This record gives sequence, structure tokens and C-alpha cells, in this order.
Amino acid sequence: MIETPIVIHEHQFQRIKSILVRLCVECASRVVFLVDRDGQPIAFHGDIGDMDTTSFSSLAAGNVAATSSMAKLIGEDVFPCVVHEGERESIFISVIGRSLLVVVFDERSTLGLVKLRAKKASHEIAALLEDVARDSAAHRLSENSFFAEITDEDIDSLFS
Repeated sequence: MIETPIVIHEHQFQRIKSILVRLCVECASRVVFLVDRDGQPIAFHGDIGDMDTTSFSSLAAGNVAATSSMAKLIGEDVFPCVVHEGERESIFISVIGRSLLVVVFDERSTLGLVKLRAKKASHEIAALLEDVARDSAAHRLSENSFFAEITDEDIDSLFS
């Protein structure tokens, strides 16, 4: 099934950014991303350095897709979170519907703190993304109703 595209308006994007900024500060994380399940970055905040954000987003989505397939193989519907712990840096990924909240953090923070703060941010982002989807659907309906008023005769009269 093909997903219909969504449109994020400026005020909605700014709300997303403010949630990411707050999460980044509260977790003392290096960077926080919001990514769609197709691997496209939606927004991020923090120190990306020379990181290729497009590749990182794509790999995070691929990682979640692989993990979701593994979950199904063992009888789970989904793993709502994925964690990768490194020597210096770690990654926490939370699934939010068709989006992923990705937190990259180091020894300045703890996994417990990241999970706690990310859970709250995930609920806020989920509610905001529901508003975005609802607004996008309403916009599509209004566009369709505009074109529904045009008849074949109208089109023929334009070209005759």
C-alpha cells in the first residue's frame, strides 16, 4: 500500500524542532533526529559534526526494518525501541508510528535517562504527527473538491 504524502507546515516543523531541542538538552545527547520509516530525515538538532545525516537516517530506518522482521520471526509484533551501545557513543531509536526518534548520546548521559525523556518526547511527537496527517488529509480533500467541479465540457471548451 502506497502511503499518501504528508505536508508539514512551518509552525508544525517549529514545534517538532522545539521538542528535539528540549530532548537534546534534557538527555545531554550529542544529536537527536526525527526520521521517517523510509529513511528520510525530517528534522534534527545537535552536533552532527561531519556526519552524513541522509546516510545515517537511511541506516537507522533499515536497522529498524531488520529488527522488526526479527521480532516477527520470534513471535513479537514489534520492538518499540532499539539500542546500540558503543564504547564512547550509543544510539537509542524509538518507533513512533511511521517515524523514528533517534538519540545519539555519550557517557555524559545514561540509557535510563534517554529512555525516560524520549518516551515523553515520543508521545508529544506522535500527537503532533497525527495533527500533521489530519491536516494533510484535509488539504488533499479540498484539492480534490476543487478539481471535481471541473467537467469534461469545461476542459473541451478551453481547447476548442
